[in-house]
Amino acid sequence: MEILVIGHKNPDTDSICSAIAYSELKNKLGQNTKPVRAGDLNKETEFVMDYFKSEIPALNPDISGRDVILVDHNERTQTADGFEGAKILELIDHHRIANFNVDEPLKVRMEPVGCTSTIIFDMYKENGLLPDKITAGLMLSAIISDTLLFKSPTCTEKDTIAGRELSKIAEIDLAVYGVEMLKAGTALDDKTINELLNMDMKIFDVNDFKIGIAQINAVDEKAILAKKEEILLEISNIMKSDNLNMFMFVVTNILTNNSMGLVAGEKQEIVEKAFNSKIINSELTLEGIVSRKKQIVPPLTKALSN
Repeated sequence: MEILVIGHKNPDTDSICSAIAYSELKNKLGQNTKPVRAGDLNKETEFVMDYFKSEIPALNPDISGRDVILVDHNERTQTADGFEGAKILELIDHHRIANFNVDEPLKVRMEPVGCTSTIIFDMYKENGLLPDKITAGLMLSAIISDTLLFKSPTCTEKDTIAGRELSKIAEIDLAVYGVEMLKAGTALDDKTINELLNMDMKIFDVNDFKIGIAQINAVDEKAILAKKEEILLEISNIMKSDNLNMFMFVVTNILTNNSMGLVAGEKQEIVEKAFNSKIINSELTLEGIVSRKKQIVPPLTKALSN
C-alpha cells in the first residue's frame, strides 16, 4: 500500500506543495508514496496549481491505518483525523515542536527556515537530484508564500537562495510571478465568513489553553474588518465547536507588511501584554507583524506560560 505524504488541516501552499515535492523525491528514491491533502485548497494554492497545471492531491482527511509522512506541521491539533491510528514514518517541518507524540521511532528533519519546501530542496540535492520544472515551480511558490516574497522575518538566506535556484529550474520571473501569486491569494470576495476563518486556521495548545489563530492576506484589511460583527459571531461558533479558549483572526496587508487582528475569548489581557497593544472593540493593531509562526505564536506562548 502506498505511503501517504500529507500536510496540515486547512492546507496552505507550502503544505500542499511540500507533500507533492517530497512524494516525488521519495518515489525517485524507490519508495511508493502518494501526496494527499487534509482539506480544501485556498485561493492562492488554487492559482499555483492552475498556473503550473499540476495535479491536485486527493482529499484524504482520515489517515487511520496508513503509513504516513507528515510535512509542514507536527502539532496534533493540526494533523489529519486518525493520527493515533496511523504509523508515522517521517516528519519534515520548519515549525516549533509541540503536542507531538508517536509510539515508534521515526525519521525527523526539522530546520529553522522559512519554508518546508526549502528543506526538501536541500534533500533533493543531497541525493544528487533536482525536481522537475513543474515541481520546482510548486516549491518556489511555497517559499514565496511562506516568506511573503522574502519579506517576512521568517525568511532566511537559505530560503532566498533556494527560491532563486528553483526559479531558474522552473524558468519563472521570480519578482513578477511572486507578486501575481500573492495578489491571487487576496481575492476573497466570493468567500463566506466561515471560509475566511477556516482558510488558514491553526489550533495551538499552550498548557491546556487552546488558541485558534486564523490568518489571511489582503490588500485592504479595512474592507474585511467592516464585517467585524459577522466575523465575531462566526468566531464564537467556531470556538464552541472546537472547544477553544481564545481566537485571533489576523488580516495581513501584503503591501504594508502590517496586520490587524480581531480577538475573542478568555485572557485578552495576555494578548495585550504579548503585543504591547490595546484591544479596542475587539480590534488589535499589529504593526510590522506578518508571521504567525515567528511573531504571533512565540509571544503568545511566552505570555501564557508566565
